[in-house]
Amino acid sequence: MPDVQATSDFRRIAIDHVGIKSIRHPVRVSQRDGGVQHSIALLNMYVGLPHDAKGVHMSRFVEMLNASDGEMSAVSFLPLVEAVVQRLEAESGRIEMSFPYFIRKRAPVSGVQSLMDYEAGFTGEVGPGHRRFGMNVVVPVTSLCPCSKEISEYGAHNQRSHISITVRTRQAIWIEDLVDCAESQASSELYGLLKRPDEKFVTERAYDNPKFVEDLVRDVALRLDADERIEWYAVESENFESIHNHSAYARIERARPGESPLRTSW
Repeated sequence: MPDVQATSDFRRIAIDHVGIKSIRHPVRVSQRDGGVQHSIALLNMYVGLPHDAKGVHMSRFVEMLNASDGEMSAVSFLPLVEAVVQRLEAESGRIEMSFPYFIRKRAPVSGVQSLMDYEAGFTGEVGPGHRRFGMNVVVPVTSLCPCSKEISEYGAHNQRSHISITVRTRQAIWIEDLVDCAESQASSELYGLLKRPDEKFVTERAYDNPKFVEDLVRDVALRLDADERIEWYAVESENFESIHNHSAYARIERARPGESPLRTSW
């Protein structure tokens, strides 16, 4: 049968990314404790198209995804991108994957266990002279306003905050590492289930540990600076204000001294 996509194109305009978006697929995500977590991922898969090529065979993206064993980690993700690039006979490619990720946590006083869900994602990109892996996670936390605490005779307003961390790494890093980094710098971390003694504990902990949105991103940045595995990061915090109808927001983006965010990672 005629293969129109394999014909030449006369316009001589290369395409940076062409492929498929928003395909759902079951995956198995490696955990820090050695286990594997089953999840449903949303993937975008692209390759670069040369100026003289008409198109790509879109079905091959799906074929490659179904041919993989579905296990995803900081180590296995880039080989999948490379396999897609080779199968599509391209020079460059990129895969973006987002998925819910669950961590079992113990309440601070009662010890009751529950699951907390987080938004996580991997990004892999390969091409001539570069090979990059990125990981991102969105961590919900509690933040309590230092100004409100200082000026109020009793109480202080607090809110849910989302700390978003995106990193490019020199070596493997775990989702749990980034979650720990964010939660440790919040006024208080969140839990799926709390008993009354736990609620008292986290409320008082937040009151004793007030943080502006600026404090959150700076404190997380200090932790990321100290992690030698990370060559570039961006940290954001959005505080969903409880006394305003708008959010407070801050962002820091940094590359390790001597490094560029565009350098090959590992």
